Amino acid sequence: MDDLTKLRNLVLAPYILKATALIGVKRKVGGNQFRHSFATLGILLDYKYFKDSVLLKASLLHDLLEDLPKTEVEDIRKIDHDGNEVVNLVLEVTKQTNDTKEGYLARLLKNGSHNAKILKCADRISNLTDLHLDTHTNNKISQYLDQTEKFVLPMAREVNKDLVIELTDLVAKRRELCKLGLAAKVKKLILPNKPK
Repeated sequence: MDDLTKLRNLVLAPYILKATALIGVKRKVGGNQFRHSFATLGILLDYKYFKDSVLLKASLLHDLLEDLPKTEVEDIRKIDHDGNEVVNLVLEVTKQTNDTKEGYLARLLKNGSHNAKILKCADRISNLTDLHLDTHTNNKISQYLDQTEKFVLPMAREVNKDLVIELTDLVAKRRELCKLGLAAKVKKLILPNKPK
């Protein structure tokens, strides 16, 4: 089956409806988690993961259990023939409440499935795209970039060399923005605006 036929036969509507629960979950950068889910799906489509219905469906729900822990996973399992696999993948990429971010990422790097690593890379690309100095401190951004280099880039190296290129580029661009932002802050401290 060619890519167009596979995509034409893909039924996402029930997963989209389930993901609408994320509309009420705000993001620090603005917007909501529902839009982030669609951005993650879009990244996977951009990388031509047309044939993996489980991966595409899971991308819509990848933050659902973390953001809304009272979600009934059995309802998702019953959506369609992919439901069980979708739930398993979503559970695999869900950070547990007792996990540190680094512990979670290390576990995913060491033990994560191929699809879990692809999904985490797409999720991270979306998050890096939304990472800006007006919503995060330089320190927070630097920590996030360090985590990306330590854990997510090695995942990308295992699953898709093109993901490595984009992640590396995004990290470099965000580091440059941090330097520019820090330089602007220092300049403002040293050369305060003179009254007119």
